[in-house]
Amino acid sequence: MKVLFYMESLVSGGKERRLIELMRSLRLRGNIDFALAIMSKDIHYKEVFDLGINIHYIIRKTKKDISAFRMFYKLCRNYRPDIVHCWDSMTAVYSVPACKLLHIKLVNGMVVNSPVRQNILNKLWLRARLTFPFSDIIVGNSTAGLKAYKAPSGRSRVIYNGFNFDRTENLLSKETITEQLKIDSNYIIGMVAAFSSSKDYKTYFKAASILLKSRRDITFIAIGPDTDSEEAKELIGDQYIDHFRLLGLRTGIESFINVMDICVLSTFTEGVSNSILEYMALAKPVVASIGGGTNEIVVNNKTGFLINPSDPKELTDKLEILLKNPEIRRNMGAAGKSRVIAEFSAHKMVEKYSELYTAILSG
Repeated sequence: MKVLFYMESLVSGGKERRLIELMRSLRLRGNIDFALAIMSKDIHYKEVFDLGINIHYIIRKTKKDISAFRMFYKLCRNYRPDIVHCWDSMTAVYSVPACKLLHIKLVNGMVVNSPVRQNILNKLWLRARLTFPFSDIIVGNSTAGLKAYKAPSGRSRVIYNGFNFDRTENLLSKETITEQLKIDSNYIIGMVAAFSSSKDYKTYFKAASILLKSRRDITFIAIGPDTDSEEAKELIGDQYIDHFRLLGLRTGIESFINVMDICVLSTFTEGVSNSILEYMALAKPVVASIGGGTNEIVVNNKTGFLINPSDPKELTDKLEILLKNPEIRRNMGAAGKSRVIAEFSAHKMVEKYSELYTAILSG
């Protein structure tokens, strides 16, 4: 069996991490021959170069450069994959003509979020409508995402993100991280997410400010692309800025999560969040916005708290409960780790993908 993975880029992100974990595991198994096509040379996951696989660059000169269709067709004609597995909406569009002309099975993996509203003016929705009819299987990382995109039920599958527990080995000590960040507070609360339109840092920062009005024993961390931007700093203001660590993009994220007492994910829309899986795998209690794939990961009142989006008061209340009750923090953290081991391991994810590829070719 030959599989050609096709992705727009390998910058830091959930689906990128998922593909890296899948390729690493498939390489160790050795039962599937695969290669990677990518539309950017901006690669944050340098470990891809250690896999010993062929990487093919499909680089556009402009966003409207249609030569990418021809380049990908030639790659498929030469490599002769049994399956093309695209991982985002743009590569789904570029995959369709080559797969149809060369009779290659297409796994469409563009469903990685769960938007509340969809219409024809939304480019992701439009690309879904264009590519779903020509896809043999549509894979989403949440049931909520597949429903939001109205993926055809007979050709849709949910395969959850998988966490590789090898990532929790060789962590930097908590003392090393707190010294590096100059933190000496009693508690650390953190959020790991890009500073973007789909992540609600405004609510996270507002809840932090509410807590800091009555207590100064907490440091709040924000990690992810652009969390160290001027726009992020403006949301906090000068009064409490000393109680924040805006770290931007970092590697070794597990060591930073490990020092947190409570982990937050405040969002407007979400598929299955890698951040939440990382929180839970490191036995941290979670407070996250309800909706989308988050409901499929977090068990409310057991592994964490689910709260209404854009409600800083509710977020503050849940954080206060956890700050005041170390036993609840420990129990939620332990339950979360057990849930990741049972339902969201990298091993289980790879098994599901392998079974899917076999079923497509035998069906």
